[in-house]
Amino acid sequence: MTHPAKSGAQLLLDALKEQGVDTIFGYPGGAIMPVYDVLPSSGLKHILGRHEQGCAMAAIGYARATGKTGTCLATSGPGATNLVTGIADAYLDSVPVVFITGQVPSDLMGTDAFQEVDIFGITLPIVKHSYIARDPADIPGMVEEAYYIASEGRPGPVLIDLPKDVANATTTERHRWRPYPKVKPEMGSSEHIKTCENMIRAAEKPLFYIGGGIAQGDGVAELRALVERTEIPVVSTLKGLGAMPSDHPHFLGMLGMHGLKAANFAVQEADLLIVAGARFDDRATGKLDTFAPHAKIIHMDIDIAEINKLRKVDIWLEGSLKKNLAALNPGKSSAQDWRELCYGRREKFAVDYDAPGDNVYAPKLLHDLTRRAPENAIITCDVGQHQMWVAQHCYFDDPKDHITSGGLGTMGFGVPAGLGAQLGCPERTVITVSGDGSIMMNIQELATLNRYQIPLKIVLLDNGVLGMVRQWQEVFFNENYSEVDLYDNPDFAEVARAFQIDAFTVTKRAEVDAGIDKLLAAKGPILMHVKISPKENVWPLVPPGRSNADMMER
Repeated sequence: MTHPAKSGAQLLLDALKEQGVDTIFGYPGGAIMPVYDVLPSSGLKHILGRHEQGCAMAAIGYARATGKTGTCLATSGPGATNLVTGIADAYLDSVPVVFITGQVPSDLMGTDAFQEVDIFGITLPIVKHSYIARDPADIPGMVEEAYYIASEGRPGPVLIDLPKDVANATTTERHRWRPYPKVKPEMGSSEHIKTCENMIRAAEKPLFYIGGGIAQGDGVAELRALVERTEIPVVSTLKGLGAMPSDHPHFLGMLGMHGLKAANFAVQEADLLIVAGARFDDRATGKLDTFAPHAKIIHMDIDIAEINKLRKVDIWLEGSLKKNLAALNPGKSSAQDWRELCYGRREKFAVDYDAPGDNVYAPKLLHDLTRRAPENAIITCDVGQHQMWVAQHCYFDDPKDHITSGGLGTMGFGVPAGLGAQLGCPERTVITVSGDGSIMMNIQELATLNRYQIPLKIVLLDNGVLGMVRQWQEVFFNENYSEVDLYDNPDFAEVARAFQIDAFTVTKRAEVDAGIDKLLAAKGPILMHVKISPKENVWPLVPPGRSNADMMER
């Protein structure tokens, strides 16, 4: 069949539209210029970030807020290498994003040409799949497969590297692409389901341990229904927050290094862990051989590679979490004494927000902020002490309400992820919580907020130090405060105003309520600069190499 002659660049954009792409985050340059040449007539919405890393994080925020696959575009050489941190972030947090990079012409590849790097080779360990386009006729099928691979099973990033000559070349051909299996994920066998049900019925101290796979497997409703049927307590990883509403009667909170005491104690005493969409990450488990030492393990995960990877399990249910959670029906757990113990501890160890002094107390500010924000507000955040305070003290009703860098722990994530989330969900309130260390790593994206008038609301907690590193130096390195003092920070409110973004500063606790009101009422982008004490720490804290039961407190 004869097709109209089109360039590789035009075929790429046509293929993106066929995959339902509506927003691209990108930054132009020499090798990708053929694509940008046809972009204005494509009908696709392009968001020009101010750094390729910012574009990558915005695509991740867009993907996580919408549940769609994100799309990011960059040029060769430094454009491509500036994406690497974003690609790694998407890989470790299982986020579907297709990254498209320009490349030098095919005949120059391997010659150390200007702005040439082997981005295919560099990213091999941190992508689900990658391509180098060699023929423009391959591009439609390549793009279709890339978006399928990015979103199927356990999601993740896919890379397409596009040499400039392939983007420029025209063709009337469209090669048939190799077939790939479009199968719905299966579920555990009926025999395994029955075995799991019997284990749950027999358990005296059962506990759900849930992670980010719940949301990625579209299993939130099924999890909640199963918890209601069984009345078994629930603990969550950082990425699993929101799968159970924060104030749900059966939810004990986040477990792990900065987990809540009721959650960590429950894990250490449980005799059965029902693990759904979690992977026994070191920040959740503490010293692995002391984690849940008395518990049998039921493990549900779509990625069979996670089964028995870190903790030997007693039985597993592979395939669709949604289907497996729906299939389990062991009835109400008889462990009434266990429930009372867990919920009693939750009340006993509840946070006291009545801190002394007139300084701003960050945990209370964050608690009050999310209680007063619109019901479906999204919180994106950076990495550091503020990230843990968000996890401990903010309210989440859905996993898509909480977007943070989990596996990679990427500073500079919050603002670009927030603008991506806001563009993906324009009808929702999106709030970014950042720190004075983190925000400086991608502060140039304030220009993106201003250009597109993206109404992101930024809460910047400024303690004048690299807070989490300072805390560890205080606790574990004999107060040897090495290279953590940010005494020469700029006036962040003035910086925001220089980007033509509304901003104001809060320095005292008495100013917080009015500050929250002003932040939430803003129609455009706004930054609330909050000065907090550099001596404030995140508690509890499980020291590295210790059991989750060995929590340090204030």
